[in-house]
Amino acid sequence: MARILGVVLPDDKRVEYALTLIFGIGWARSKEILKKSNIDSSVRMKDLSEEQLKTLISNVETFKVEGDLREEINENIKRLREIGSYRGMRHAMGLPTRGQRTKSNARTRKGKKKTVGALTKEAWAKLEQLQKNAK
Repeated sequence: MARILGVVLPDDKRVEYALTLIFGIGWARSKEILKKSNIDSSVRMKDLSEEQLKTLISNVETFKVEGDLREEINENIKRLREIGSYRGMRHAMGLPTRGQRTKSNARTRKGKKKTVGALTKEAWAKLEQLQKNAK
């Protein structure tokens, strides 16, 4: 198994796909790296020679990926929070930052639905069941 920047890339996958497993490298950047390295995109990771792997690693290292990229993103979010911008406040509250509606959607950011002020259908069903059992 090849190891690039601390990420273990599976041997049985194509190089083009395996590079996308590195944080900060998508399909377009993967193709760009392979073009610079003169490596065919259909080659499997296990079929790469040591020289090809070295050129691949050197070309990947020219981009900001993995830990450095994550660190930069977290610093940017921290800066937004510190200056008190609208986006920073939305990050702090765990809400969408790019203008999406939150009344009916945004479950990815907000998490599991929490009913406030009323009971959910499941809670009503449990109450009715308890009342029937009590009689």
